[in-house]
This record gives sequence, C-alpha cells and structure tokens, in this order.
Amino acid sequence: MAAWALLALPALLAQAPAAAGGMFGFASSYGDHMVLQREPAGAVLWGHGEPGAVVTVTLSGAGGLVIMKKTAPVKGPSGTWTAVLDPMDQGGPYTLIAKQGSENVTLWDIYFGDVWLCSGQSNMAMTVLQVANASQELASAAHYPYVRVFAVAPTRSDVELEDLEQIALPWSIPTAKNLGHGNFTYFSAVCWLLGRSLYEALGIPVGLVEAAWGGTPIEAWSSRQALQACGLPEDTGSTSPHQHLSGPQTPSVLWNAMIHPLLHMALRGIAWYQGEANAFLHTDWYNCTFPALIADWRRAFHAGSAGQTEPLLPFGFVQLSTYRRESPDDSFARLRWHQTADLGVVPNARMPGTFMAVAMDLGDERSPYGRRVLGRGEGVGMKLLGTNPISFLFLGSIHPRDKQNVAHRLLLGARAVAYGDKDLVFQGPYPTRAILEVTRGLLNVTYSQELVCRQRDARAFEVCCSSKVSPCQWLPAPVVAVGSRTVTLALGGCGTLVLGLRYAWAEWPCEYQSCPLYNPQGLPAPPFLLDTLPTGSTDRERELLLLPGSRFS
Repeated sequence: MAAWALLALPALLAQAPAAAGGMFGFASSYGDHMVLQREPAGAVLWGHGEPGAVVTVTLSGAGGLVIMKKTAPVKGPSGTWTAVLDPMDQGGPYTLIAKQGSENVTLWDIYFGDVWLCSGQSNMAMTVLQVANASQELASAAHYPYVRVFAVAPTRSDVELEDLEQIALPWSIPTAKNLGHGNFTYFSAVCWLLGRSLYEALGIPVGLVEAAWGGTPIEAWSSRQALQACGLPEDTGSTSPHQHLSGPQTPSVLWNAMIHPLLHMALRGIAWYQGEANAFLHTDWYNCTFPALIADWRRAFHAGSAGQTEPLLPFGFVQLSTYRRESPDDSFARLRWHQTADLGVVPNARMPGTFMAVAMDLGDERSPYGRRVLGRGEGVGMKLLGTNPISFLFLGSIHPRDKQNVAHRLLLGARAVAYGDKDLVFQGPYPTRAILEVTRGLLNVTYSQELVCRQRDARAFEVCCSSKVSPCQWLPAPVVAVGSRTVTLALGGCGTLVLGLRYAWAEWPCEYQSCPLYNPQGLPAPPFLLDTLPTGSTDRERELLLLPGSRFS
C-alpha cells in the first residue's frame, strides 16, 4: 500500500463543507472527496465571488500543516476567480480552504492523482448495475476508496455555460449504491472499470468525471467552431429530429452545458464511447467531425486550464460494437471506419495521441437493455412489437453487457499512449502487405503481428472485383489458410482484377469473442477497407499496395 494511503481512512469520515454565504464558493465541479490532477500539471481551482475582491486558497495536509497558499482576484463582470496550484505529487488527504473577507469554504479529503473525463452516449452511460457480473462488480466497490467518481447531470443549453447547472453525483467515494444508481444514470461502467484498472496498474488515486447522454450524436457534443471546421451548418439536426435518436440532436447543446463548464479542470485523459447515433445521422461526416471534436476539446481544455492540461491530451475511444444481427445496412461498418479517420488504426497522422478499443466482437444478443427490431431507435428497455415475423428481423441489442473487456482494451491503450508503456501491445493485427498469386487465384495478406485464428468465416473477407469505381462488386474471399502472420484468401470469381479488400464489414460481423483473427494477447484484428494497387509483378505473382479505401458499395 502506498504511504499516502495509510493516512487516508480517517478523512473519509470528515464532515461536508460549511455553507458559503452569498455567491462565494468553489465551482460546481469541486467538492469533498475529489481528485485533483497531480504533477507535472498544476491543479486548477476556480469559483465565484464578489467582483473586485481577493480570494485566498490554502492547501493543508495532515495536522493542518499549510502546504501552499494562492491568491486570486475576482474578475468582473463574471464574478469568477481562478488559482493554479503548484504541481503536487500523488497522495492525500488534503484540505482546501477558499477565503474571501470573512467568508470561507472548506473542502475535505482531497487527493492528487490522475483525472479522466468519460463522455459519450448510452454505452458510456450504462451503469455498473447493468453490466455482466454486476453484483460482483458492485460488491467490490468498497475495495477502491481512492478511485473517486463525479457525474454531470444530462443538461442542454443553447449558449456556453460557465458553470454546471446540475450535478447527478457530487464527488464521492465509490459504493454499490452510487455505482449502480439505476439504468443509464450513474455511474458509468466503462468509466469505472477503466479507472479501477488504472488504479490497480499505477497505484495512484484516480478521479473519474462522467458526462454522458444516451441517443446523442457527435454534433451535440461539438462546439460550433468544430462543426464549422467540417462545413456542417449550425442548425443541422435541430429542425428535423431523427427517429432513431432519443437524446438532444441540436448542435453544441451538450458541449455548451456539460463540457464547457469543465474546461478549467486539469485532465490526464479522455475516454469516449459514442457513434451509434451517427450511424443514422451524418454518418459519412464522422471522418471529419470526430477528429475535429478531439482537436477542439484538446485546444479548449489546454486553454481553459491555463496550459495545465497537455496540448496532446490522450484521447481513447471505443469502436462501435454491434446492433442488429444479419442487417444488410453497412452504416455501422462505415462508422467504425470513420472513427479512425478512414485510416484503420490509431494513433495516426490525423488522430495523434489517440487509442481505440475494438468492440465488434462483444455483441450481446440477449442483453435486456434496448433490444432492437428493424426501424427502432436507441432507447431503454424497448419491447418487441407485435408477433409478425418481420418484427423480429435483425434482432439484437445496441447495449452489450460485457464492459469489462471494453475497459481492459481501453486500459491497454491508455497505458501505452497516455503513460508511455512502449512494450505493451495495445491493438490487434493489421494488414501491411498483399501478394496476388495470379495462376492460383489466391491472395496472401501479411499482418503486422502474429495471428491467432478463432473462426474461419467465409464472409469475413471480401474483395472488390469491379472495374468501375462505384458501385463495387464485393465478393466473399474465403480463408484458405492462416499462417503465423499471413492469411491466404481464395478469390473465386474475382480472377486477377482485385481493386479492394475489406474485413469484418458488417453491422454484426461475428459471434461473441469469435471474430476470425486475433493476436496472441487476445485483441481482435480491427475492421478495414483498403484499396489495392499493383506495384510490381511477375508471371506468377503481383504485389498489391494497400491504401486506405473509400469504396463502400
């Protein structure tokens, strides 16, 4: 146990902060039991006060020992003050006192560690109560008193707010009750499981901030500047709500109300689980809107925290899981591709400092949360309608209960990208080379890592065999053999004209943890869409250059 942990338990019984008079106090995102960002960043504190007054902030340790004092003027007309603490090593507990004249506010049981923001739609909002092995996960909450949780209430605004209007869960020590408050309320299972795993791996306090709302498109989470960078009109989605989406669709309303008020917070990283809504709304804009959101959030958090949040803030995300079994729609497949900015893997040139958890192999047909039929949108506990067989086509769920594997895959990416563990394998194998055996009608695809074949699905690989750019005639390319790093595909009726290659291009590409290809660490090969260009040939072989593709159909 870390030395700081030995001092902690008495502080857990500390009283709530004294009530402040008037408008003076800390902003809504601060409170007892919170975690502030540790070194090398300096934690940022801010709050409200009387314009023209001076606020003194005192950080004290055990026995009331004063660690540091900072003063900050209250600026008008906003009536806000901001103080940046000197960088602090991990640990606690500490006490923070803000004083303005005769008024003071005290926050107790404060720790320094790493702070992660978790945002997105309903798969991020799914609580620990809803996941596989929920009772066991909830019972273990008491073992993690140094992982602290905070949840922003779902709120929208037409203008950027300075402070949060509503809080679902103030900074809290985890309990079975606050981790499993209800369905799609608080606390986020993906966020909790990631934070818990980070604590186990790093041995430092972790602060988790949830800001999620189900059925919401990326446009609602994007600032106006980010949307303008992609050429999207400011009123997109606001006049004709999409039938599949249950949450706010108006551009920027969630950025305004749920993200903008957090910008002063110094962060260590962001975890994002969103995209299902955009499989039905502006799908093919996502290769711009998602990288634009990442770049804009990084800029805004860096500026809002007075430079304490690093400019290339680590940003992890979950690639979409599944929705409807046997659906012919390729919108989920396109969205997965767009989540990588059409480059297949991350980090990449358009998305530096990012990491991705592939989840297409974690489908959960029996999940009771939002079971789906054709034409129904993202909701909670939707019932199957009628007895006509057509109502049961494409049965599935958009809310898989296995969030443990999701969090584990995010953890690997976080350790590698955010914490610099360069020896850690955090993503699955990806194609690097292809050679066409002309006389035998075979395509040998070489991968970046050792391969483990779990399933020989005749439909997993497809080749584009048309001489026209669009439409593309995609034909199955069955797996003939799997070597250490090479997959051999039979081209069948394609002959020698191969213009494209794609893998797992389906809404429900495989059964649970049974996609065709994994690496020895158990990470699935991600889906891809590649153009194939001949670069050299002999009478028997033709080497194909693999480039990110755009032939969707």
